[in-house]
Amino acid sequence: MGLRRYKEGGYDDAFQYAKKAASLGDAGAHFSLALFYLEGPCVEKDGKKELHHLEQAVIGGHPRARYNLGRIEEKNGRMGRAVKHWIIAAKLGHDYSVDALKDSYEDGLVSKEDFAAALRAHQAAAEATKSPQREAAEEEARKE
Repeated sequence: MGLRRYKEGGYDDAFQYAKKAASLGDAGAHFSLALFYLEGPCVEKDGKKELHHLEQAVIGGHPRARYNLGRIEEKNGRMGRAVKHWIIAAKLGHDYSVDALKDSYEDGLVSKEDFAAALRAHQAAAEATKSPQREAAEEEARKE
């Protein structure tokens, strides 16, 4: 419901739905709140609240939140921590994390062994999510 309200431009409603879901422990809702505090469509931008909700989403296993934390660490010059976040997110099947690791490997920040292990785990995660039902749902979503 919150995502639908957001897409319709009902940012305040979407924010309230995300707050409620986050209070119930939903990792995706924490990630959504982090984006609200990053972009500020209906709330004041707040880096501390953004970081808090990203961390809560990461604790809940949200791969994109893990990737975003890696980007924050990169921005703050903590590449070792950034790479660790991206390795974990890649192992959860997050594609952009693989791209970030590739760049880090090319820059000499990731060993060949760690990069290869992350790629293998990423592929395994991608394979584990394949099913005829998921493919049909994705095809239906592309039609909309």
